[in-house]
Amino acid sequence: MSGIYIPISALTERMNFGRFTENARMPLSNRFANMRPLSEFFDFRRVSKPANFGEVQSRCNYNLSYFSSNYAVIFVLLSIYSLLTNMLLLFVIILAVGGMWGIGRLGGSDLVLGSTTLTSSQLYTGLFAATAILGLFASPFSTILWLCGASGVIIIGHASFMDKPIENAFSEEAV
Repeated sequence: MSGIYIPISALTERMNFGRFTENARMPLSNRFANMRPLSEFFDFRRVSKPANFGEVQSRCNYNLSYFSSNYAVIFVLLSIYSLLTNMLLLFVIILAVGGMWGIGRLGGSDLVLGSTTLTSSQLYTGLFAATAILGLFASPFSTILWLCGASGVIIIGHASFMDKPIENAFSEEAV
């Protein structure tokens, strides 16, 4: 019996996910080269309530691409805030990265502590066990869900309430 083939590319092209992936291949310096100034990002004269859901979609389509670098900075700042308020999760991440770096520095050789010799696989297993147990107490899933919710509310809220500039508002209308 053959497996089910789902054309993922047909789904992603239809839903217009291209705007999220086309900028993912560019270098980080180019990603933040198109940062909009704060005076434009916080222009309270352009904040207004959308009339209907069609206008919300139009504003979000425009603002998500126009302010994409600003929204990326907001996501990074919220990520840093979530790690600073969850110190155990920050410790677990530092422990995992530092432990992998330290085991990698051994270069495949065994670690000798007195009369005990530990292989790389034993060190990786111990590191995994320690970070997994501590990770259960660090509540990473609630932190990720909070991060998704907070960034979603802030970014989609800004994108839907920030009106387009006057020169761009009339460019989409049919003549």
